[in-house]
Amino acid sequence: MRITFLGAAGEVTGSQHLIETDSLRLLLDCGFFQGRRAAARAKNEKFRCEPAKLDGVILSHAHIDHCGNLPGLYRHGFRGPVFCTPATADVAEIMLQDSAKIQEEDARYLHRHLRGRHPPVEPLYTREHVAEVCKLFEPLEYHQWHELSRRLKVRFSDAGHILGSAITELEVEERGDTRRVVFTGDLGRRGLPLLRDPQPVPGCDVLICESTYGNRVHPPAEDLKQRLLEIIREAYAVDGRVIIPAFSLGRTQQVVYFLNELTNDSLLPPIPIFVDSPLSRKLTSVYRHNKDEMDAEVQQLLNSDSDPFGFRGLTYIASQKESTELNRRKGSFVVISASGMCESGRVVHHLKHAVSRPENTIVIIGFQAGHTLGRRIVERQPKVRIFDREYPLRAKVETVNGLSAHADVEDFKWWFEQLASKTGVGQAFLVHGEPESAEALAGILRDYCDEEPIIPELYDSFEV
Repeated sequence: MRITFLGAAGEVTGSQHLIETDSLRLLLDCGFFQGRRAAARAKNEKFRCEPAKLDGVILSHAHIDHCGNLPGLYRHGFRGPVFCTPATADVAEIMLQDSAKIQEEDARYLHRHLRGRHPPVEPLYTREHVAEVCKLFEPLEYHQWHELSRRLKVRFSDAGHILGSAITELEVEERGDTRRVVFTGDLGRRGLPLLRDPQPVPGCDVLICESTYGNRVHPPAEDLKQRLLEIIREAYAVDGRVIIPAFSLGRTQQVVYFLNELTNDSLLPPIPIFVDSPLSRKLTSVYRHNKDEMDAEVQQLLNSDSDPFGFRGLTYIASQKESTELNRRKGSFVVISASGMCESGRVVHHLKHAVSRPENTIVIIGFQAGHTLGRRIVERQPKVRIFDREYPLRAKVETVNGLSAHADVEDFKWWFEQLASKTGVGQAFLVHGEPESAEALAGILRDYCDEEPIIPELYDSFEV
């Protein structure tokens, strides 16, 4: 068996890993590389996996850095099945349609502004490509072994990361020998609201594991809820705005759930709260329709609160006009808006109107990649560039990283112990992490492996 790492190797984006045997070519995830425009496009527009020759794709979950290039794969000839959980199929279709829409709009914008100075910029795929690739989705239920071919079985278990996310167990037969491969996708945290905790699985011959927060410990979820309450109270007291850049999938629903609990407990001041993201509205509807996939705490809450994602004082913004009007609104309010790294979407406009006023607060609630506006805000640079203009950064900046839905080092230790308690781990590969995080996690993981853990570089290939 050969494994080739075509993305999320030495970096935290673009998940894509190719498994090849004498009779099988299978891609684990097909994510978008996210970063500076030119570098991202160069990586996303070319495939090294020969899409037309793939037998299938296993999709761990529907974050865009894991599913975002499936339509591009289709455009380049892929016609095989895409296996995922039912909720992932629902969420991925929404995410991919949004991605195609953004690309089409960006292409039109650049065409208007670069006419005559640059060759036309085409989207990497269109909404038609999205519609076609979504027809290839084959949803598989959790916790059951599914025989996909005579030489391949797969089972999905709860990853606890976002709705529908899965740890993938593969049993792959080659020349009469069955190898067991475990792919974590993005492993979630224990004890976070909404989703069930990541599920332990038996050991394996080959482990492909993410390492985003392999060197950090997150604060308890209850501390995070309390910190959000303190930030909102402080802003309300000085008539300030609270801007929360949040990814539309997962993070927005977590924040709204916390605020719902605070409202139910009569702890929030009477401050208007807005979710300003059309994508968030659509995805929250999917969450509402998948309440049975959520944890015991949600099931108990539903006995007294029929909607964990709606409460008095909360408004989901629909139109662009309503979004624009928020920036002219007087008084204190909270706005949760995409994108999470502040690189695009409506949140950029909210930041433009908020960053220079000291009574306002920007709450950063997740990882911020290098060279993004979010990273520059976290670094508290004196000035930040928004829409080609520099603004002084005078607003307060609060970093609340503990809301990450990624496992921290304590979650990894627990999960590795469960993994190794039965049959152990043969060879392990650490992906989807910056070098320092992956190296720290390798120091922990080596105690559970037969071989020294490997941190592959982009396009590295290994016989296992």
